[in-house]
Amino acid sequence: MTIDIETLWQDRSQIDALQSQRLVEMLQTIIPRNRFWTTKFQAAGVDVAAISGLCDLTKLPFTVKQELVDSQAAQSPYGTNLSFPSTKYRRLHQTSGTTGRPIRWMDTQESWNWFMECWRQIYTLAGVQSWDRFFFPFSFGPFIGFWAAFEGAGRFGNFCIAGGGMSTSVRLQAMIENEATVVCCTPTYAMRMAEVAAAEGIDLKETSVRLLIVAGEPGGTIPATRARIEDAWEARVIDHWGMTEIGSLGIESEDRPGGLYLLETECIAEILHPETLQPVAAGEVGELVITNLGRIGSPLIRYRTRDLVKASTADDPAGRKLTWLDGGIIGRSDDMIFVRGNNVFPSSIEAVVREIAEVAEFQIELKTVRAMQELCVAIEPIPEAADTVVQLMERVQSALRQRLGFVIDVRAVAPGELPRFELKSRRVVNLE
Repeated sequence: MTIDIETLWQDRSQIDALQSQRLVEMLQTIIPRNRFWTTKFQAAGVDVAAISGLCDLTKLPFTVKQELVDSQAAQSPYGTNLSFPSTKYRRLHQTSGTTGRPIRWMDTQESWNWFMECWRQIYTLAGVQSWDRFFFPFSFGPFIGFWAAFEGAGRFGNFCIAGGGMSTSVRLQAMIENEATVVCCTPTYAMRMAEVAAAEGIDLKETSVRLLIVAGEPGGTIPATRARIEDAWEARVIDHWGMTEIGSLGIESEDRPGGLYLLETECIAEILHPETLQPVAAGEVGELVITNLGRIGSPLIRYRTRDLVKASTADDPAGRKLTWLDGGIIGRSDDMIFVRGNNVFPSSIEAVVREIAEVAEFQIELKTVRAMQELCVAIEPIPEAADTVVQLMERVQSALRQRLGFVIDVRAVAPGELPRFELKSRRVVNLE
């Protein structure tokens, strides 16, 4: 029976029932086939046969990334989180390695089909139309990037242009000549494309692009970053969230900006206190914990994403009963920077710096001085502001102090000196 997904989104009881059914079916499929989960559940004293649905979810143990890293180190190259023989798997991707050693992830054809269903729902919520023409300016390497987005768009009938192996200048020309209407990239690369376009006299506002689906960084829901992209492109920014190891599970909808819907037909989401691991009330910040329900070949159960979010308490204007994360991903618990008794997320610094148009790019520099962590923000002025760089540094420092409540050192570099990024940016650098 085909499920009318948009009707299902309107009925929370049906969503819960589907989650319970799929959770039980998944556990029955992977145990005892999957050595990772069989061993983990035995160690935790879990009787899988006694799990009857959502009501028993808390009987299952949490999972953290280090367990996956350790599994792959102990049994290279893929670890033990495999539910089927290796001959059943068709796809291999890996994490970007932004927060440590890259993790390899394999998918069976059935799991990859599930990934495609996630993107069908994502494109529906984003307002993608059958006539939209997609441009994907990413490297098409082992990092999953927008691989699933690319194949999903093609599977659902959209025209797709692969932008791998090109310079930014060549990508811009390909995007324009093929009249792309949707661009999928990181927020950083959307700004980089705008920077190169301006240098080459290209007015992005005159192109066919109407949507930018961005992911990989928090910039899509940082108002100043979002505004900078939308102003340069004169196109709507749609934020997206996912991870290589859990899949593509969050999207901003065309009709409700400023947050992310979780695809709860395809996952179970919990928002828990990062220390007590108890549920937080709607409207309070907690850590997002995910159980995916369709990636049976290599599933993740109660996976601690380390992403901090808060569920909206407002009525949904479209009547959807999916969890809506107000403000999207607020930050990561493992990204928190501690400076002289103050706590700050890199995204909070970006939210301030991106409001100052004369700053082309920035970098957060960390070092330890006499056992204390020190922070400095390096700013790169746009060429037109190179002669007033001292005043610009003062403006940035003043804005940071006013918004964050403490003084942060600011230094300037020459135009073009800071690195540019195609995929995830790495703006936090340790100078030690």
